[in-house]
Amino acid sequence: MDNKLEQLLFTFLGAALMVKEKLETGNEEMKGWQEKSEAQARACLDDMAERGESEKEKVRNMFKQMLKEVIEELNLATKEDLEKLKHELGK
Repeated sequence: MDNKLEQLLFTFLGAALMVKEKLETGNEEMKGWQEKSEAQARACLDDMAERGESEKEKVRNMFKQMLKEVIEELNLATKEDLEKLKHELGK
């Protein structure tokens, strides 16, 4: 009986050690996944920022074009028009 109790104790001890190793391995894997996730999140944010920068110029140009059209439609004087007038008045 003593031998069976000893075997049972060692079996539980071995199982506990296996569970501990699995938890440690799992913990390392989780850290690896977390680091990968953080890196992926940073890369995604960097991509979005880069795309925003490239789109900013497109939006700026589109806005400038719209303003030019509105100025022409309203027949407003432009900087060039004012410079020409200033030059003519200076004569």
